[in-house]
Amino acid sequence: MTAPAPKKVVLAYSGGLDTSIILKWLQTEYGCEVVTFTADLGQGEELEPARKKAELLGIRSENIHIEDLREEFVRDFVFPMFRANALYEGLYLLGTSIARPLIAKRLAEIAAETGADAVAHGATGKGNDQVRFELGVAALNPALKVIAPWRLWDLTSRTKLLEFAEANQIPIAKDKRGEAPFSVDANLLHTSSEGKVLENPAEEPPAYVWQRTVDPEEAPDTPEFVEIGFERGDAVSINGERLSPATILARLNDIGGRHGVGRLDLVENRFVGMKSRGAYETPGGTILLEAHRGIEQITLDAGAGHLKDSIMPRYAELIYNGFWFSPEREMLQALIDKSQEHVTGTVRLKLYKGSVRTVARWSDHSLYSEKHVTFEEDAGAYDQKDAEGFIRLNALRLRLVAVRNARAKG
Repeated sequence: MTAPAPKKVVLAYSGGLDTSIILKWLQTEYGCEVVTFTADLGQGEELEPARKKAELLGIRSENIHIEDLREEFVRDFVFPMFRANALYEGLYLLGTSIARPLIAKRLAEIAAETGADAVAHGATGKGNDQVRFELGVAALNPALKVIAPWRLWDLTSRTKLLEFAEANQIPIAKDKRGEAPFSVDANLLHTSSEGKVLENPAEEPPAYVWQRTVDPEEAPDTPEFVEIGFERGDAVSINGERLSPATILARLNDIGGRHGVGRLDLVENRFVGMKSRGAYETPGGTILLEAHRGIEQITLDAGAGHLKDSIMPRYAELIYNGFWFSPEREMLQALIDKSQEHVTGTVRLKLYKGSVRTVARWSDHSLYSEKHVTFEEDAGAYDQKDAEGFIRLNALRLRLVAVRNARAKG
């Protein structure tokens, strides 16, 4: 039995050629009403053209949603993730991954607000984003139908896409008539480049791939120092000036970008099973990670810090795979947030030719005790004789194993 066609669909719409083709395809394939949703996540593009393009394609003004989500993105998604120091496969700061649950959330919310029975996205059947969008929608509104045109239509080549666009009077920018050199996704946290000139991992990315950062070799010859203030694990100020979450990240992007900080050339394991090569630029995020690690060094207990580090790979994998709204991610978040209760203070960092490193950190919540670690007279703060019994007890099991092994050989 064929499922009934949707009556109203909320489309995640960029205003670009591909999602414009999807918009028209939804109208012609299903005869349905289309609602467009365009999110400003700090990608640095003017979004009003998306409104004009949607209107040109017959979408009524009340069905066009363009929203500035930058503050919500950083406050409710990026900052919670950075409390965990999350890195996927030890390197990737999850810039694309963390944006998808917010888009899925708004798709589901707008569907509820407008009475839509379906949502649609432009992710291909080879990538991770289809999983992230659809798992998010399933968690928030399982009754919604999800339409993924790239898994359904017969527009399987760039030529067929252009022919469809021309047949349906969809404007085509001149540079779209050829193959793009690579695909770009951007938001306030990072810029991601994949495909075409980047598909051979044996070749260095061309210089023109990097868009948000200067070449570290061309960065200023004079280092720059920046101080970041934290409260309960979140950055709240730069050089003593209190700023909103999105403003902090934007300013750190500017600072890091001019020093060539945050470049990553990575071959990663996609959730769908294949390996892919990406060129990522995360200047502000790279600074933020280093700073957060720096303040945790003096405010986080060893046991808490080591436990937190041990769960980080699992937490990062959940985000990468699209499980932001899963019970297990929320459970881990509660543990992580508990660890941040005293992660308050200031970190000074030095930026120089692609590198950022902590050079000083201080906090009223510090656990660092100079009188315990000093090489000078400690006024009885630490009795070094205590170490003898500590070592003896920890060596006991090793001695028993050694005796057992010697006996077995004999």
